[in-house]
Amino acid sequence: MKDLIVLLILLIIFSGCGNNFDLKKNVTGRQVKLINQDSVEVDYPSIIKDKVAVIGFIYTNCPDICPMTTHNMQLAEEKLDKDELNKVKFLLITFDPDRDTPSILTKFAAVREMDMDNWELVTGSNKNINTILDQFNVKAIHDDTTYNDKGLPNYFIIHTDRISLVDESGNLRKNYHGSTASPDELAEDIKSLL
Repeated sequence: MKDLIVLLILLIIFSGCGNNFDLKKNVTGRQVKLINQDSVEVDYPSIIKDKVAVIGFIYTNCPDICPMTTHNMQLAEEKLDKDELNKVKFLLITFDPDRDTPSILTKFAAVREMDMDNWELVTGSNKNINTILDQFNVKAIHDDTTYNDKGLPNYFIIHTDRISLVDESGNLRKNYHGSTASPDELAEDIKSLL
């Protein structure tokens, strides 16, 4: 009886220790051409091939969610060692390609002191960006543009708050609320996929 109790306890403990990935949807089925922060044409999904990919969906004019999403990704990055980082790609995809040009993406990365060995920020045509957004079920709705006293535009995009974790085979394994994601959880999930 004592052995049975020990066995049951071990089963309960180890059943909770498995991965907590609730998804396994391939998100690399459609190839699209994008432009990175260096104005170099890149191909999605080739840019994440054979890597664990941490993908954030942002726009650079975003006043709140996108900076927090990016910051949470950076905090997770800091929790990985050099060997782990060699197997991971951090990717930010803008859903404001008309305004987020490569030079704007470069400035966005510089202000945040991103290690560009591990990061790629991409833009592209609206059609190609929408193709990727559809694959990840990310929504972005452009709100009205207003102008301030200096004639500069103020605009907002209502959007899905998302970081997505993709395994080395191109399968979406987990989604996080980007602005409130736990960097510790994200880092541990990355490590479990490596």
